[in-house]
Amino acid sequence: MADTAAPAQPTAEQVAATMRTKRFVVLLVLVAVIGVLVSLASWCFLELIYQIQRELFTHLPHALGYHSGAPLWWSLPVVGIGALLAALAITRLPGEGGHLPARGLAAGGSHNAMDLPGVLLAGLATIGCGLVLGPEAPLIALGAGLALLTMRIWRRETPPEVLVVIGAAGSFAAVSFIFGSPLIAAVILIEMAGIGGPRMPLVLLPGLLGAGIGSLTSIGMGSWTGLSTSAFALAPLSLPHFGHPDIAQFGWTIALAAAIALATRAIMLGGLGTYRLVARRMLLLLPVIGLVIAGLAIAFSQAADKSVNDVLFSGQAALPGLVAQAGSWSVSALAMLIAFKGAAYSLSLGSFRGGPTFPAVFLGVAAGILASHLPGYAMVPGVAVGIAAAAAAVLKLPLSAVVVATLMCTKAGAGDEPLIIVGVVVAYLVMLVVTAAPSAKQAAAERPVAQTTRTPAVAAPEPAAAEKR
Repeated sequence: MADTAAPAQPTAEQVAATMRTKRFVVLLVLVAVIGVLVSLASWCFLELIYQIQRELFTHLPHALGYHSGAPLWWSLPVVGIGALLAALAITRLPGEGGHLPARGLAAGGSHNAMDLPGVLLAGLATIGCGLVLGPEAPLIALGAGLALLTMRIWRRETPPEVLVVIGAAGSFAAVSFIFGSPLIAAVILIEMAGIGGPRMPLVLLPGLLGAGIGSLTSIGMGSWTGLSTSAFALAPLSLPHFGHPDIAQFGWTIALAAAIALATRAIMLGGLGTYRLVARRMLLLLPVIGLVIAGLAIAFSQAADKSVNDVLFSGQAALPGLVAQAGSWSVSALAMLIAFKGAAYSLSLGSFRGGPTFPAVFLGVAAGILASHLPGYAMVPGVAVGIAAAAAAVLKLPLSAVVVATLMCTKAGAGDEPLIIVGVVVAYLVMLVVTAAPSAKQAAAERPVAQTTRTPAVAAPEPAAAEKR
């Protein structure tokens, strides 16, 4: 049997010596250039999604004579056509549209440049047409793929370890753009990829530089105001100041975080079950799933007297309005929002391509607002814990969840931070317990199913370091 032992990790002295070389300085310069390219490409991708959504759901209905807004049935053909386009991209183009979001946010996946068109088209069709997934997964693929493509064009003979660093830096820049923070991008990608030990500075410094370039491109410098990201980037929520938590709030935090983790697990399992159903007949079944999702949005609108857009889309653009208008939502409307959007989210996870983070965060905020009606609990801790628990449950990255929730709730002060940490710990532990010993049925649901619609393209082998979580 061939020796399959992993290669020895470099020592701290070897890493330090590498970082003192001229080659490492040149690498940082290349990363800065790639950071600008990836940031511009990320902005184009996100701006294109935003414009597609505006054209399909606002401008086109108005042009057809619906001056008071799109009619109730409008989402049915739009989402159905988007689902068909996503199915074509997944089944007919290399790369299968990227990784399956029902398995979480993956750092791996193919970085082959030939896969990028399929990944981007599947993401545009999914997110642009209102299906319930976010843009972060296509952005990670875009950042890494574009960075590696740039390096191969610039110099074809590049050591594999350098490609790992360059690919990670491209992902850093792309994720920094959507989260609006190089800190969040760095923490998420380092924790997701399992980068640690003496090797971490080799990836961390170029990655932070790429993330900083991504943020600089969005916020601008000097008299240049940067590229507008207000329509699609996460931003701190406008929350009132929160003082100090009490015992009752800690108790409700534990219960809320556990409930969010269990609900998230059910949603993810529903997504895996949906994948088992549609994997062999995507061209036929994905449009049907799209129509079901649009039907859920219409049913919610009729039952709760709210907009269909509350169920459709990834939710990050609607978060400020949901928090600002929390008082206008009744308990029953919030419960229906969680139920209907949760079902649409679960179906999207197993059928389409995109990121799982933003819909989970939206549902966590809705659950937190619902929990604020409990005696002794307030909206600020409910929203903060909802974000933290949902992020921890869907990403299974506790440190990243703490950072995301803390920065999104920074306007409320530091009083909610202990509750955020408790919520993350509880949600993470609950997810560990419920996923520790999956049944045979669950294990079968998580195994990929070979599609019969085409022969998948053979992806280029990835560096071993990029495959580890």
